[in-house]
Amino acid sequence: MPIRKPVLDPPFNVVRASHVAFGVRDLSASRAFYVDCLGYLVTEESADALYLRALEERNHHSIVLHRSEAPVVHALGFKLASEEDLDRAASWLTRKGLPVSYPNLPFQGRTLRTADPLGLPLDFYFHMDQAECMLRRYAAYAGARIQRIDHVNCFTPDVQASHDFYNEIGFKLTECTETDDPAPRLWAVWLSRKGNVHDLAFTNGRGPRLHHIGVWTASALDIIHICDVMATSGYLANMERGPGRHGISNAFFLYTRDPDGHRVELFTSDYLAVDPDLEPIRWTLRDPQRQTLWGQPAPKSWFEQGSLFAGVELREPALAAQPIVAP
Repeated sequence: MPIRKPVLDPPFNVVRASHVAFGVRDLSASRAFYVDCLGYLVTEESADALYLRALEERNHHSIVLHRSEAPVVHALGFKLASEEDLDRAASWLTRKGLPVSYPNLPFQGRTLRTADPLGLPLDFYFHMDQAECMLRRYAAYAGARIQRIDHVNCFTPDVQASHDFYNEIGFKLTECTETDDPAPRLWAVWLSRKGNVHDLAFTNGRGPRLHHIGVWTASALDIIHICDVMATSGYLANMERGPGRHGISNAFFLYTRDPDGHRVELFTSDYLAVDPDLEPIRWTLRDPQRQTLWGQPAPKSWFEQGSLFAGVELREPALAAQPIVAP
């Protein structure tokens, strides 16, 4: 298996997954879902955009909702450790023949927009405007009582190529899924920068597409509570999978879909993965406890449906291997 060793001195320093910019068709419907149901805080609002953050977050936003004719994802945002890292990133990406531009984005400092070798759009930045931390303002807790963004998960047509690129910029493999062939191949990877199981994950599939954004709740009880809220406030059909506990990551989860079909995972109780010599945990594709520790397989939609990146051409997956799918 071509799993690479961690790169401990990467060309630039990515701190963590930071934010996702969604295109949505109806801002009022999206506001009702994210704010009134899930409990996100509104940092800024206009006729065409909504900037949201969770209770613990001091950055201005971790979700941006832009009014759009079609549901899309504009970019995945990652925070860097310094302004100098932006310059180092630009030089390295240019040498790799990857695009480099500097869009003027509200509430963010200098932002470098690029794409990985498969076309996935990335925004790197150091500075973002700050907002009041609401962690101790318990009267503001609502819905799932979401604390912070945790990770993003994407479909990729080439898991090995995605693993290799992000390994090169310092993402560490914590867990992976291999095919059941005599010579196993990578089917999915979980990659970390901030020291838990993942900031970024890739699953084999038609892509690149966004599979989901994962957001952190303080406890499994918060996830059970949001199940009750959604079931009794008109969002029963938006609950796609769970609640349950993953084998991979050990996390307790619930997958939901917003009014445009963008997938949001409520997520908690994974583990620390900061040691540089930590060996990745390997799973086989047909292991019934891989998806869910309790053995329940995911629905077909979970393996086939995802959000399109604006203007990005899709490719068919390199692997034809099939996971266990719920009937």
